[in-house]
Amino acid sequence: MKKNFYILFCIVFMLSSAALFSQSEKQKKLELQRQQIIKEMKQINALLFTKKKEEKSAITLIEDLNYKVNVRKNLIRITNEQANLLNREINTNQNEITSLRAQLQELKDDYAAMVVKSYKSKSEQSKVMFLLSSSNFQQAYKRLQYIKQYRDYQKEQGEAIKTKTKELQVLNIQLSKQKEDKQKLIEENRIAKRELESELKEREVLMASIKTDMSKFASQIKQKQQEADRLDKEIDRLIAEAIAASNKKAGKKSSTGKFVLTPEAKKLASSFAANKGKLGWPVTRGVIKAKFGKGRSLTDSSVEVNNSGVKIATDKNAEVKAVFNGVVSSIHVMKRGNPTIIIRHGDYLTIYHNLSKLYVKRGDKITTNQVIGEVFSNNVTGETLLDFRIYKNDLKLNPQSWLANQ
Repeated sequence: MKKNFYILFCIVFMLSSAALFSQSEKQKKLELQRQQIIKEMKQINALLFTKKKEEKSAITLIEDLNYKVNVRKNLIRITNEQANLLNREINTNQNEITSLRAQLQELKDDYAAMVVKSYKSKSEQSKVMFLLSSSNFQQAYKRLQYIKQYRDYQKEQGEAIKTKTKELQVLNIQLSKQKEDKQKLIEENRIAKRELESELKEREVLMASIKTDMSKFASQIKQKQQEADRLDKEIDRLIAEAIAASNKKAGKKSSTGKFVLTPEAKKLASSFAANKGKLGWPVTRGVIKAKFGKGRSLTDSSVEVNNSGVKIATDKNAEVKAVFNGVVSSIHVMKRGNPTIIIRHGDYLTIYHNLSKLYVKRGDKITTNQVIGEVFSNNVTGETLLDFRIYKNDLKLNPQSWLANQ
């Protein structure tokens, strides 16, 4: 009966250990996310908050501060998740330790009872006499087997005590580390919350200073979106022209509006697709200030914006690098706009907009990480933003899911 209970306990322990392992894996994932956000915060401070405030327009300052506040809130949220998960793991370990201690005590009591019983049996009747008193050979054999099984069971109980003692020691060490980690996270969150409060106060002051000009800023936001929509239409036109010209040159016709690929182009496209999530960044140092798709303006949350790519804040006059091998499909300059480079990778396209200098021309073969130009630095707003996009044929893709973590 004791042995069956021990086996059942081992099964329960293994199941609870598996659950704990799963929690630890989640903890690792959360810590990875937290470290990425901390790195992003450092990049934000280095790229957006090292210059004098006088060098930036009020609207840019508010955008940068709102962006920082959002990232800070995300950091606090992730840290809270980690602390809560650690708390659950600590409770699980504490319950496990209590259970192990009870089981260990039971094993020790059982083992002690066996030792006492063995001693009494030895004094009352020797094992030899126990065997010789058998009425026949079969009974003697059974008694011999019983003695052996009893000795083996004693040995198993002794080993079980050693194993449980080690497990208890490991859990106690793990519990101590978890409590230490939790305290560290709580302290880091206190600091993050204090910094967030400071940033929110700064934002209030800034918003109050431009309150009388809000209609002007709303007009600027609307104008920015109109310019973005105009750029989208122009890029759509350039892509459609590139598809038509490429297919005509290859002597192919396609009514689907997609590139008809040669074997070489198919190979390049396949290689590009295989690098999803691993592409290098188009700038050496940068943070994604505006994400892909629909969202809210960083200046006025009541205004909806729609981005066909990502806007990467980077260093003044930063060099722009091609993220993959390809061919310059087109170079375009819009009226009242800055240059755009489109590089083709089979039926994939990478687009680099808002440049000040160009180092390539149409038809050039490009290699990964080749410098193709420089980002335009706006002296009025104080911003250096690269508009980076990825398309498959005429389909817009989220560049953030293609770029590697910095």
